[in-house]
Amino acid sequence: MKLLIDDANIDNIKYLYEYFPVSGVTTNPSILFKNKKDPLETLVEIREFIGDDQLHIQVLSDNADDIVKEARLLKEKFGTNTFIKIPTNKEGLKAMRLLENEKIKITATAIYSPTQAFLASLAGAVYVAPYVNRIDNLGYDGVETTIKIQNILEKNQTDTKVLAASFKNTNQVLKLAEYGISIATCSYEVFGKFIEDNNVNKAVEDFVNDFKAIDKDRRTWTDYLG
Repeated sequence: MKLLIDDANIDNIKYLYEYFPVSGVTTNPSILFKNKKDPLETLVEIREFIGDDQLHIQVLSDNADDIVKEARLLKEKFGTNTFIKIPTNKEGLKAMRLLENEKIKITATAIYSPTQAFLASLAGAVYVAPYVNRIDNLGYDGVETTIKIQNILEKNQTDTKVLAASFKNTNQVLKLAEYGISIATCSYEVFGKFIEDNNVNKAVEDFVNDFKAIDKDRRTWTDYLG
């Protein structure tokens, strides 16, 4: 499983790139609003920082022809490894089909059901993005729904992959990683929880204290070898 950052705050993105093995950034209109900066300038800044890594940008239009126009402009502006997020409704599916032969990479988003994901795969989406936690909030099982989508795509031998989104905890992510989901996008807060473990901190502290007891003036191997 590859990991993406679901955030538009450049400071958060830079921090996570420094410490975590990530492969790109996903955004949506709500994330851009939360960042409280000019959205175009924000996306340009993100693209410049992440280089050729994946950047996912969501269209804003609500009819197929305008979605197609937005998708073309976004690809032209942000490059070939930009994935255009298109909501998976009737107009979105129509737009996906219109774009299928234009070598524009599509992420079918706002997916709550296996039916949506299956239709998006037939319409040419590279990724389908089920909202794991939002599905949970509707009273269903987001992890199981995502696994069901993966099974349907595999059994129908499509090229479409699952990009799992909307997580509240790392356990949801790891369950999907165990199953073999291709890629997941996580918020800044969820990334922090991946390594938030007081047991690790205590173990490291014990190791350091034991080594210091050997020779208080030499605390690391650099002190011995440097």
